[in-house]
Amino acid sequence: MQDVHDLGLMIDRNIPIVVVETHEETRVLELLTRLAMKRQLLVQRWSLTDGLGRLGFGEEPLVENSEVPEVALAHIRMNGDTGLYVFCDLHPFINQPNIVRLLKDIALQHEQKQQTLVLVSHQMEIAPELQRLSAYFSLQLPNEHQLMSLVKEEAKAYAKRTGTRVKSDGATLQQLVSNLRGVTFSDARRLVRGAIVDDGAITTTDVPEVSKAKMQLMDMDGVLGFEYETASFNDVAGLEALKSWLAKRRGSFHSDDHKVRPKGLMLFGVQGSGKSLAAKAVAGAWQVPLLRMDMGVLYNRFFGETERNLREALKLADVMSPCVLWIDEVEKGLAGDQNDSGVSQRVLGTLLTWMAERDSQVFVVATANNILQLPPEFMRKGRLDEIFFVDLPNHEARKKIFEIHLNKRGLSDAGIDMDLLAVCSDGFSGAEIEQVVVSAYHASHHPEGASQPDTDALIHEIQSTQPLSVTMSEQLDALRIWADGRAVHAD
Repeated sequence: MQDVHDLGLMIDRNIPIVVVETHEETRVLELLTRLAMKRQLLVQRWSLTDGLGRLGFGEEPLVENSEVPEVALAHIRMNGDTGLYVFCDLHPFINQPNIVRLLKDIALQHEQKQQTLVLVSHQMEIAPELQRLSAYFSLQLPNEHQLMSLVKEEAKAYAKRTGTRVKSDGATLQQLVSNLRGVTFSDARRLVRGAIVDDGAITTTDVPEVSKAKMQLMDMDGVLGFEYETASFNDVAGLEALKSWLAKRRGSFHSDDHKVRPKGLMLFGVQGSGKSLAAKAVAGAWQVPLLRMDMGVLYNRFFGETERNLREALKLADVMSPCVLWIDEVEKGLAGDQNDSGVSQRVLGTLLTWMAERDSQVFVVATANNILQLPPEFMRKGRLDEIFFVDLPNHEARKKIFEIHLNKRGLSDAGIDMDLLAVCSDGFSGAEIEQVVVSAYHASHHPEGASQPDTDALIHEIQSTQPLSVTMSEQLDALRIWADGRAVHAD
């Protein structure tokens, strides 16, 4: 096994303290047992409940009161034999001065005694004076072959337990396995087991559920959100150039060759023009999870937390790949001002570096209402593949939008003059057309369902609305001028 081999190499390098940050404590102990048997090494384990004892040889502690970490470490320092000493619960005490001193003493005598300390925890912050004497070790995550084997093992176990064979198909299994990439063996097993026991099958409805559960395992406190409801391009009126561009790149995105994968795009335009819906439709069309980065939550009032939040969010996006990362209203996070102590510049630098160097299957969809506020280096080719300007919908698109929102609410478009509505709603955004339908529905709908909006009712609501194209005409003109020659029109 590769992990056993890599652990052995780390010990051969004479590193006194090995830190393993993981939730898979049992797996670490199994790996160390294998390594000890292979190398004929002594392995002792310490925990708060059992104290210091031989790994795999019962619960009897070797030293009296060794549940106290100072007692256990002092024994290793003075009387311990050559071998591995695994500490499973040391993280609450790791920065206490007496613990730091004992760890340092043991590490400094490593050349003479060959005692290696393995510190295992979900999170471990090593004191600065110990950092040069220690190294971090990361367990390998399961690859697709191992994940597929795990899925088959769980399916066999379910069939043996219930007498019922698990139903699925090859395409769904492959999609599930792709969405499980980036989680540990134990977490993957729990997610697969949950998908199976629900209904005795693995279906396409299980895939987003597994992705959402995977996202919750990587809790980011709202910085990244899992968008459970994606969309279809059938729900998006117009934007034909954008749809064609994405259709040509779908195969490349799913390619194993990261050099040919598309990296992302920018959508900018007037509010309510369908940018958010288009971002959701990309994930829906490519059948991958959609993650939404909240630029407002990203910024934290504590110094240094904003950059850490971004690094953790981008790391999580890599773990969740293949996926679409939707950075909504990106200008709010990157514009900055003179009073933010340079935070926005550091955030920009971190984001640009990740966008340029990543090789994971993460497709970025950045949306902006005011692209003029964005720094030019963010939009450089190589970080994003293309910039699309989403203008107000044309005549045909407005007809389609009316049809979509009428049908979505169970209303018939029979007898409604769509051409007349499209003419009357010239200058309306998709969001404004939706509100016209909603308002007309509430004005004419009765509990007994005897009435529904007709053409006159819809025109009345249109005439009662002042669209953004009128109230913000100067800003929209400025966006159109900027887009001319710099961006591709999405229609």
